[in-house]
Amino acid sequence: MTADTSLALSELAADRALLGRTSTAERVAAILRERIAQGSFPPGTRLSEERICGALSVSRNTLREAFRLLTHERLLVHRLNRGTFVRVLTAADIADIYRVRRLVECAALRGLGAPPYRVEEVRAAVTAGERAAADGRWPDCSTANIHFHQALAGLAGSARTDDLMRGVLAELRLAFHIMDDPRRFHEPYLTRNQQIVHTLEAGDAGEAERLLDFYLEDSRRQLIEAYPEQPAD
Repeated sequence: MTADTSLALSELAADRALLGRTSTAERVAAILRERIAQGSFPPGTRLSEERICGALSVSRNTLREAFRLLTHERLLVHRLNRGTFVRVLTAADIADIYRVRRLVECAALRGLGAPPYRVEEVRAAVTAGERAAADGRWPDCSTANIHFHQALAGLAGSARTDDLMRGVLAELRLAFHIMDDPRRFHEPYLTRNQQIVHTLEAGDAGEAERLLDFYLEDSRRQLIEAYPEQPAD
Protein backbone atom coordinates (compact mmCIF):
# COMPACT_ATOMS: atom_id res chain seq x y z
CA MET A 1 0.00 0.00 0.00
CA THR A 2 1.62 3.24 -1.18
CA ALA A 3 1.34 6.60 0.55
CA ASP A 4 -0.74 7.90 -2.39
CA THR A 5 -3.16 4.99 -2.11
CA SER A 6 -3.47 5.48 1.65
CA LEU A 7 -4.32 9.15 1.05
CA ALA A 8 -6.91 8.15 -1.57
CA LEU A 9 -8.54 5.77 0.91
CA SER A 10 -8.56 8.48 3.58
CA GLU A 11 -10.29 10.83 1.13
CA LEU A 12 -12.70 8.05 0.22
CA ALA A 13 -13.74 7.71 3.85
CA ALA A 14 -14.86 11.35 3.70
CA ASP A 15 -17.30 10.34 0.94
CA ARG A 16 -19.12 7.97 3.31
CA ALA A 17 -21.69 10.65 4.10
CA LEU A 18 -22.71 10.74 0.42
CA LEU A 19 -24.11 7.23 0.72
CA GLY A 20 -26.82 8.14 3.21
CA ARG A 21 -28.96 5.49 4.80
CA THR A 22 -29.94 3.86 1.54
CA SER A 23 -26.49 3.04 0.20
CA THR A 24 -26.54 1.17 -3.08
CA ALA A 25 -24.01 -0.21 -5.53
CA GLU A 26 -24.87 2.64 -7.92
CA ARG A 27 -23.96 5.24 -5.31
CA VAL A 28 -20.73 3.44 -4.45
CA ALA A 29 -19.91 3.23 -8.17
CA ALA A 30 -20.61 6.97 -8.56
CA ILE A 31 -18.21 7.80 -5.72
CA LEU A 32 -15.45 5.57 -7.09
CA ARG A 33 -16.03 6.90 -10.62
CA GLU A 34 -15.57 10.46 -9.39
CA ARG A 35 -12.43 9.54 -7.45
CA ILE A 36 -10.99 7.88 -10.54
CA ALA A 37 -11.88 10.99 -12.57
CA GLN A 38 -10.06 13.12 -9.99
CA GLY A 39 -6.96 10.95 -10.35
CA SER A 40 -7.07 9.50 -6.82
CA PHE A 41 -6.63 5.95 -8.11
CA PRO A 42 -4.12 5.81 -11.02
CA PRO A 43 -4.21 3.14 -13.75
CA GLY A 44 -2.93 -0.21 -12.58
CA THR A 45 -3.91 0.40 -8.94
CA ARG A 46 -5.25 -2.71 -7.21
CA LEU A 47 -8.45 -1.84 -5.34
CA SER A 48 -8.58 -3.55 -1.95
CA GLU A 49 -12.09 -4.74 -1.15
CA GLU A 50 -11.34 -4.80 2.57
CA ARG A 51 -9.97 -1.26 2.70
CA ILE A 52 -12.64 0.30 0.48
CA CYS A 53 -15.43 -1.46 2.36
CA GLY A 54 -13.95 -0.06 5.56
CA ALA A 55 -13.58 3.45 4.15
CA LEU A 56 -17.19 3.58 2.91
CA SER A 57 -18.76 1.25 5.50
CA VAL A 58 -20.42 -0.91 2.86
CA SER A 59 -20.69 -4.67 2.45
CA ARG A 60 -18.47 -6.69 0.13
CA ASN A 61 -21.51 -7.65 -1.95
CA THR A 62 -22.38 -3.97 -2.48
CA LEU A 63 -18.78 -3.14 -3.40
CA ARG A 64 -18.47 -6.08 -5.77
CA GLU A 65 -21.63 -5.00 -7.58
CA ALA A 66 -20.15 -1.49 -7.87
CA PHE A 67 -16.96 -3.02 -9.25
CA ARG A 68 -19.02 -4.91 -11.84
CA LEU A 69 -20.73 -1.68 -12.91
CA LEU A 70 -17.39 0.11 -13.32
CA THR A 71 -15.88 -2.86 -15.14
CA HIS A 72 -18.77 -2.62 -17.60
CA GLU A 73 -17.87 1.07 -18.03
CA ARG A 74 -14.28 0.04 -18.82
CA LEU A 75 -12.84 1.84 -15.79
CA LEU A 76 -11.87 -1.32 -13.92
CA VAL A 77 -10.68 -4.79 -14.88
CA HIS A 78 -10.95 -8.01 -12.88
CA ARG A 79 -8.01 -10.38 -13.07
CA LEU A 80 -8.62 -13.95 -11.95
CA ASN A 81 -6.99 -14.77 -8.60
CA ARG A 82 -5.43 -11.31 -8.46
CA GLY A 83 -8.31 -8.92 -7.79
CA THR A 84 -9.78 -5.76 -9.30
CA PHE A 85 -7.57 -3.07 -10.81
CA VAL A 86 -8.02 0.39 -12.30
CA ARG A 87 -7.76 -0.21 -16.02
CA VAL A 88 -4.68 0.66 -18.07
CA LEU A 89 -5.74 2.08 -21.42
CA THR A 90 -4.31 1.42 -24.86
CA ALA A 91 -3.72 3.89 -27.69
CA ALA A 92 -6.77 2.38 -29.42
CA ASP A 93 -8.84 3.24 -26.34
CA ILE A 94 -7.68 6.85 -26.55
CA ALA A 95 -8.71 7.11 -30.20
CA ASP A 96 -12.14 5.67 -29.45
CA ILE A 97 -12.70 7.93 -26.43
CA TYR A 98 -12.01 11.00 -28.55
CA ARG A 99 -14.30 9.69 -31.29
CA VAL A 100 -17.13 9.56 -28.76
CA ARG A 101 -16.23 12.95 -27.30
CA ARG A 102 -16.38 14.67 -30.66
CA LEU A 103 -19.71 13.03 -31.47
CA VAL A 104 -21.28 14.05 -28.16
CA GLU A 105 -19.69 17.39 -27.23
CA CYS A 106 -19.80 18.92 -30.69
CA ALA A 107 -23.40 17.78 -31.13
CA ALA A 108 -24.31 19.41 -27.81
CA LEU A 109 -23.07 22.78 -29.11
CA ARG A 110 -24.62 22.24 -32.54
CA GLY A 111 -28.05 21.74 -30.98
CA LEU A 112 -28.05 24.79 -28.74
CA GLY A 113 -30.50 26.84 -30.77
CA ALA A 114 -30.81 30.59 -30.30
CA PRO A 115 -28.74 32.47 -27.67
CA PRO A 116 -28.33 33.39 -24.89
CA TYR A 117 -26.91 30.14 -23.54
CA ARG A 118 -26.76 29.03 -19.91
CA VAL A 119 -23.01 28.60 -19.59
CA GLU A 120 -22.56 29.31 -15.87
CA GLU A 121 -21.15 25.83 -15.16
CA VAL A 122 -18.85 26.06 -18.18
CA ARG A 123 -17.55 29.43 -16.99
CA ALA A 124 -17.10 28.11 -13.41
CA ALA A 125 -14.94 25.24 -14.69
CA VAL A 126 -12.76 27.68 -16.66
CA THR A 127 -12.31 29.84 -13.56
CA ALA A 128 -11.43 26.80 -11.43
CA GLY A 129 -8.80 25.75 -13.96
CA GLU A 130 -7.22 29.20 -14.03
CA ARG A 131 -7.05 29.33 -10.23
CA ALA A 132 -5.48 25.87 -10.07
CA ALA A 133 -2.90 26.85 -12.69
CA ALA A 134 -2.06 30.08 -10.85
CA ASP A 135 -1.33 28.00 -7.74
CA GLY A 136 0.66 25.39 -9.69
CA ARG A 137 -1.93 22.67 -8.93
CA TRP A 138 -1.79 20.92 -12.29
CA PRO A 139 -3.72 17.78 -11.27
CA ASP A 140 -6.53 20.11 -10.16
CA CYS A 141 -6.23 21.94 -13.47
CA SER A 142 -6.76 18.60 -15.20
CA THR A 143 -9.84 17.96 -13.05
CA ALA A 144 -11.21 21.41 -13.92
CA ASN A 145 -10.72 20.63 -17.61
CA ILE A 146 -12.71 17.41 -17.20
CA HIS A 147 -15.48 19.41 -15.51
CA PHE A 148 -15.36 21.94 -18.37
CA HIS A 149 -16.06 19.26 -20.96
CA GLN A 150 -18.71 17.65 -18.76
CA ALA A 151 -20.43 21.04 -18.58
CA LEU A 152 -20.23 21.47 -22.36
CA ALA A 153 -21.94 18.13 -22.87
CA GLY A 154 -24.43 19.15 -20.18
CA LEU A 155 -25.65 21.98 -22.42
CA ALA A 156 -27.58 19.28 -24.31
CA GLY A 157 -29.91 19.07 -21.30
CA SER A 158 -29.96 15.27 -21.39
CA ALA A 159 -29.52 13.10 -18.29
CA ARG A 160 -28.50 10.18 -20.53
CA THR A 161 -25.80 12.28 -22.18
CA ASP A 162 -24.57 13.40 -18.77
CA ASP A 163 -24.30 9.78 -17.60
CA LEU A 164 -22.48 8.76 -20.77
CA MET A 165 -19.97 11.60 -20.52
CA ARG A 166 -19.24 10.98 -16.85
CA GLY A 167 -18.01 7.51 -17.74
CA VAL A 168 -16.16 8.60 -20.87
CA LEU A 169 -14.37 11.46 -19.12
CA ALA A 170 -13.48 9.34 -16.10
CA GLU A 171 -11.94 6.83 -18.51
CA LEU A 172 -10.07 9.64 -20.25
CA ARG A 173 -8.55 10.71 -16.93
CA LEU A 174 -6.76 7.35 -16.86
CA ALA A 175 -4.81 8.47 -19.93
CA PHE A 176 -3.51 11.67 -18.35
CA HIS A 177 -1.24 9.75 -15.99
CA ILE A 178 1.20 9.05 -18.83
CA MET A 179 1.99 12.76 -19.30
CA ASP A 180 5.55 13.49 -18.13
CA ASP A 181 4.83 17.22 -17.97
CA PRO A 182 1.18 17.85 -16.99
CA ARG A 183 1.70 21.60 -17.16
CA ARG A 184 2.90 21.49 -20.77
CA PHE A 185 -0.14 19.42 -21.77
CA HIS A 186 -2.87 21.22 -19.80
CA GLU A 187 -1.72 24.85 -19.82
CA PRO A 188 -2.69 25.59 -23.47
CA TYR A 189 -6.25 24.46 -22.73
CA LEU A 190 -6.72 27.27 -20.22
CA THR A 191 -6.63 29.74 -23.11
CA ARG A 192 -8.56 27.43 -25.43
CA ASN A 193 -11.34 26.81 -22.91
CA GLN A 194 -11.54 30.54 -22.29
CA GLN A 195 -11.96 31.11 -26.04
CA ILE A 196 -14.79 28.60 -26.22
CA VAL A 197 -16.72 30.04 -23.28
CA HIS A 198 -16.24 33.60 -24.57
CA THR A 199 -17.63 32.52 -27.93
CA LEU A 200 -20.64 30.89 -26.28
CA GLU A 201 -21.26 33.98 -24.15
CA ALA A 202 -21.18 36.01 -27.38
CA GLY A 203 -23.93 33.74 -28.74
CA ASP A 204 -21.89 32.07 -31.51
CA ALA A 205 -22.45 28.35 -30.99
CA GLY A 206 -21.21 27.52 -34.49
CA GLU A 207 -17.80 29.07 -33.88
CA ALA A 208 -17.63 27.46 -30.44
CA GLU A 209 -18.23 24.07 -32.05
CA ARG A 210 -15.51 24.71 -34.64
CA LEU A 211 -13.00 25.63 -31.92
CA LEU A 212 -13.97 22.62 -29.80
CA ASP A 213 -13.60 20.21 -32.71
CA PHE A 214 -10.13 21.58 -33.55
CA TYR A 215 -8.94 21.43 -29.94
CA LEU A 216 -10.25 17.91 -29.39
CA GLU A 217 -8.39 16.68 -32.46
CA ASP A 218 -5.18 18.37 -31.30
CA SER A 219 -5.54 16.85 -27.83
CA ARG A 220 -6.19 13.40 -29.29
CA ARG A 221 -3.09 13.63 -31.45
CA GLN A 222 -0.86 14.71 -28.55
CA LEU A 223 -2.06 11.94 -26.27
CA ILE A 224 -1.68 9.20 -28.86
CA GLU A 225 1.80 10.40 -29.81
CA ALA A 226 2.84 10.30 -26.14
CA TYR A 227 1.02 7.09 -25.29
CA PRO A 228 3.01 3.88 -24.87
CA GLU A 229 1.17 0.95 -26.42
CA GLN A 230 -0.18 -1.43 -23.80
CA PRO A 231 -1.42 -4.99 -24.23
CA ALA A 232 -5.20 -5.17 -24.23
CA ASP A 233 -6.82 -6.38 -20.99
